[in-house]
Amino acid sequence: MEEQQEKFEKNKGEIKKYFTVSLAVFLTFCACTTVIFLIFQYDKVAAGMENLMTILQPIIIGFVLAYLLNPVMKFLEKHILKLVDGRFKSPRKEQKFARNIGTLGAALFLILIIALLLEMIVPQLIKSISGMVTSLPTEVNSFINWINQYIKSENEVAEQLENMLRNSMQYLQNWAQTSLLPDIQTYIGSLTSGVLSVFKAMLNVIVGLIVSVYVLLSKEKFIGQAKKIMYAVFKPNHANALIETARKSNEIFSGFITGKLLDSAIVGMLCYIVLIIMKMPYALLVSVIVGVTNVIPFFGPLIGAVPSFLIILLAEPVKGLYFLIVILVLQQIDGNIIGPKILGNSTGLTSFWVVFAILVGGGLFGCAGMLLGVPAFAVIYYLIKNAVNHGLAKRKLSVETDDYIELQRIDKDSNEMIYPGKEVLQEAEPETPDTEAADNADDIDKNPRS
Repeated sequence: MEEQQEKFEKNKGEIKKYFTVSLAVFLTFCACTTVIFLIFQYDKVAAGMENLMTILQPIIIGFVLAYLLNPVMKFLEKHILKLVDGRFKSPRKEQKFARNIGTLGAALFLILIIALLLEMIVPQLIKSISGMVTSLPTEVNSFINWINQYIKSENEVAEQLENMLRNSMQYLQNWAQTSLLPDIQTYIGSLTSGVLSVFKAMLNVIVGLIVSVYVLLSKEKFIGQAKKIMYAVFKPNHANALIETARKSNEIFSGFITGKLLDSAIVGMLCYIVLIIMKMPYALLVSVIVGVTNVIPFFGPLIGAVPSFLIILLAEPVKGLYFLIVILVLQQIDGNIIGPKILGNSTGLTSFWVVFAILVGGGLFGCAGMLLGVPAFAVIYYLIKNAVNHGLAKRKLSVETDDYIELQRIDKDSNEMIYPGKEVLQEAEPETPDTEAADNADDIDKNPRS
C-alpha cells in the first residue's frame, strides 16, 4: 500500500513537471505569435487602439476628474462626519451620508470653478483678442515709428525693419485675397467640424463628470477589488510590492499635480496683479497664458513668456521689455520660494532628470507628456532605485550613492569597499611582517643552538 502511494506521488510529480513545461512552451508560443501579429498588423492594431481610446474617453475623463476631486471630497467628508456625529442610528449610515454629500459638494465645486473661470476670463479674452486683431495694423505702424525714433542713427537698419514689416502686412493682405476668400467654403467646413468636435468633447466631459461621481462613491470597493485580484494572481510578497508601488505612485502623482495646479494659479494671479499695477495691455490674456503654461515644469515659463512678450511688444514696445523683467523676477520667485513651499521634493528627481523626463514625455505624448512625464518618470526612478538598493542590500553593500563616487573596487573576499588611499595602505602594510621574518632568520643563523 505504501509502495503504491509512493508510486502515485512520484507519477503525480512527473505529470505536474511535464504540465508546467508544456504550459510554459504554450505561453511562449502564444507570446511570440502575438508579437509577430503586432509587428505585421501594426496599422490595424494602432487604429483599433485609437478607436478603443475614443470609446473609453468619457471613462478616462471620469477617472481623471475623480482623482483630482478626491482631495476635495475627503476634506468635505471629514468635516461633515464631525457635524453629523451621533445623529444617525449607525456609523455606517453616517459614513454613507457624509460620502454622498462630500461627493456632491466636490462635483459642485468643480462646476462652480469652471463657471467662474468662464465668466471672468472668456469675455475678457474675447475683448482682448478682438481688440488686438482690430488694432493690429495701427500697432504695427506704431512699432515702426518707435523703431524709427530710437534708431535714428542707423537709418539702414530702420528701413530694413520697416520694409520687412510692411512686406509682412502686404503678404497677409495678399494671402487673404488669394487664399482665404477662395477657400472660404473649406474653412467653413473645417469650422463646422471643429464645432462638432468641441461639442463632442464637452459631452465627454459631462459624461466623465457623472462617471467621476460614481467612482468617488465607490472608490473603496474598487480599491478592494483591485487588491483582491492582485492577491489571487500573485504571491503575497509580489502583491505587497505591487500595492506599495501603487501607493507610492499615487503619492507622487497627487502631490505633484495638485501642487503644480495650485502653484500655477498663484503665479497667474500674481502676474495679473503686477500687470494691472504697471498698466500693461492685455493683462488678463497674458496672465492666463503665463498661468496655464506654468503647469509644464521647467520649460513652461519660457513657452508662456514668448507669445506674451510679442503681444505686449506690438501694443507698447517699451512695456514689452518691462514685461520680460517682470516675468523673469516672477519665475525666480516661483522657482525659489513658491514652488518649493508647495511642491517640496514630491518627485525626488534632480534637475537633470526633470529636463530628461520633460523632453522624452513631450516628444512621445505632446503637452500631456510634458506635464505627466515628470511624475511618471519619478515612479520609474523610484522602482529602479528600490531594485538597485535591494540588490546591494542582498550583497551587504552600502546603498548610499556618495559611497561609490571615489570607490576604486570591492574586495571579492572580504566584500570591503576599497578606496584609492586605503589600498595604498594595504599594499604598504605587508612589508613589516616580511622584515620581521628576515630579522628572525638572521638571529637563527647567528645562534643555531637556540
